[in-house]
Amino acid sequence: AATSRIKDIADFESVRDNVLIGYGLVVGLRGSGDTLRNSAFTEESLKSMLERLGVSTRGNLLNTKNVAAVMVTATLPAFARRGSRIDVSASALGDAKSLLGGTLLATPLLGADGEAYAVAQGPLSISGFEAEGEAQKIVRGVPTSGRVAGGAIVEREVEFALNDLRELRLALRNPDLTTAGRMA
Repeated sequence: AATSRIKDIADFESVRDNVLIGYGLVVGLRGSGDTLRNSAFTEESLKSMLERLGVSTRGNLLNTKNVAAVMVTATLPAFARRGSRIDVSASALGDAKSLLGGTLLATPLLGADGEAYAVAQGPLSISGFEAEGEAQKIVRGVPTSGRVAGGAIVEREVEFALNDLRELRLALRNPDLTTAGRMA
């Protein structure tokens, strides 16, 4: 008879991963970023970030194609602890052509409740590319999206007190009456 561990065939009810999302900027692009005139939100974000860092942009016309606005997503695993690292994905929001060579600046990642659970930052790994010549253009993969492995640090934990529960419910991944009976 085959033996299985309960943790391999079932999950605790109410214990799940959580989706996180954030808005950030990727810098260091080689002219492949957003056109600031076409992506007003990128320009406003860049000005706001520079102002927070003490760089005055008042009255200055920004004209850089080395910055792109991105949506950043991550999955916060159940039982993730403060200080642990999780992977993040970043996808261009404006008209950037490629995020190749870019670095994601510090981006808070929010849960469904609007609270920040992690902060992401780091160099992007891109699996796509775009090349162009006089008569031909080739695009492979998606150069406007990438990942930062271990790029977010968990700042807040999702509270779950297992010892406070009066009853514990398990959900089989592949429901079956025989397996449920044996597990019980």
